Formats: sequence, C-alpha cells, structure tokens
Amino acid sequence: MKKSVIICSFALVSVMMTSCVSKKELVACQEENKALQANYVETKQQLAASTARVAGLEEQLKQQDRATKALQRSLDKSLTNASQNNVSIDKLVDQINESNKYIRHLVEVKSKSDSLNMVLTNNLTRSLSKEELKDVDVQVLKGVVYISLNDNMLYKSGSYEISERANETLSKIAKIIKDYKDYDVLIEGNTDNVPISRENIRNNWDLSCLRASSVVQALQTQYGVDPKRLTAGGRGEYNPLTANTTEAGKQRNRRTQIIITPKLDEFMELIGQAPEESKESK
Repeated sequence: MKKSVIICSFALVSVMMTSCVSKKELVACQEENKALQANYVETKQQLAASTARVAGLEEQLKQQDRATKALQRSLDKSLTNASQNNVSIDKLVDQINESNKYIRHLVEVKSKSDSLNMVLTNNLTRSLSKEELKDVDVQVLKGVVYISLNDNMLYKSGSYEISERANETLSKIAKIIKDYKDYDVLIEGNTDNVPISRENIRNNWDLSCLRASSVVQALQTQYGVDPKRLTAGGRGEYNPLTANTTEAGKQRNRRTQIIITPKLDEFMELIGQAPEESKESK
C-alpha cells in the first residue's frame, strides 16, 4: 500500500513539473512572438520610409535631368544665334554679365525702396494715436505706401470740406510726407455708388475729385507740403474695395487715399538705364 502511494506521489510531481515547464515555455514563446511582431512593424516602417526617399531622389534626378536638358537647349540656341550673327562667345558672355549686373542693380534699388517704405510706414503708424488708427489704414503694396482715410473722419457730413477732427491726423501725415522729400504724393478720392444730389456737384466723379482737391490744398496751405509733389485725382464709385450692397460696404468704399510713391521721373530714368551691350544687341 505504501508503495502504491509513493508511486502515485511521484507521478503527480512529474505531471506538475511538466506543467510548469510547459507554462514557462509558453510565456517565453509569447514574449518572443511580441518581439518579432515589434521588429516586423519597425522593419515595415523603415522600408516605407526608404521607399519614399528613393521616390523623392528619383523625382529630384528627373528634375535635374530636365533642367540640364533645358540649359543645354538654351546654350545651343545661344551658340547658334551667336554664330548666325557673327558674335563671338566672349562678347556673348559679356552681354550676359552686363544683363546680370543690371538685374542686380534693379534688385538693390527695389530693396532700398522697400526698406524706406517700411520705415516711412512705421514712423507714420507710431505717430498716430489708437483712436486715429481706427480711421486710418496704412499699407505697403508693391513698393507703394497707401494711407486710406475714413470718409466720416475726414469730411463734414455730405460735404467735401475738411472737418476739424481731421486736422490733427492730416498734420501728422503731412510731417511724414515732408520728411520724405524724394517721394511724390497722389491724393485719390473714392465714393460709394449712391448718386449725389447737391448743387454744383453733378455726380460722384465731381465729389471724389473735389474731396481729393480739398486734401491737397490743406496739405499745401495749412501744413506746408510742396505743391509740386502733390497730385489730386478722383475715381468716383469705380474703385470699390467691396460690394456696395450693405451700409458697412458703402462706408469702406467712401474713402480718400494718400498714395506715396518714388518720384516718377527718377523711376523712369532708372528703367531707361539699360546696359549698353544689351541695347546694341537689340
């Protein structure tokens, strides 16, 4: 009997040991499987990234190839033209260098002009109070400074006469204009599309021109701006910022713009300064 008990006990211990070993192996296999899956995902991501880089490099090679071919065609054409016109390669290179020099000159002039315009704009906005800035909008567009003045602030109601409220603002703008003597000043009147019905004012063309003229004369007589630098013009209702379908839209369109630009004669003189070699080749 004792012998049977011993045998049964030994068998039970053997089964338990086998069970423990199997469980450990299972856990080990599960952990190994997780590691393999993680490694697979990482490898897949690396492959996708490598594929994308290869595609990008191939596209860059195609672009470089196209650029090289275009450059070669341009060079062949230049050489053909040079041969047909009996122009030496050295002279052609000189013409290209002169053209590049002219382009660099224009870029430098534009950069200087843009810098001056930004300084002008900063000086103007700093001089205006928060209340004034609600009625004045200052922008630099394509190298030109635009100062847009609200109609309600600038003129008496339904009139082209300058209001007392506008005097302080105009005096600050005039000071900036006088500080930048190498700039011309265009005053441009704009209206909404509501017809005007006043004696001696035929239409919105008249009203926009009269309002611009009032600002020009105020800048000249009250604030000492050189009249030779000033031009008055009106665009009536035909230069709207937005649709005239709402009262807010109409109010935006009723405005006077002070447009400050480099002197036109200096600009035209600059444009006319083409390289001598380029002129001869035309």
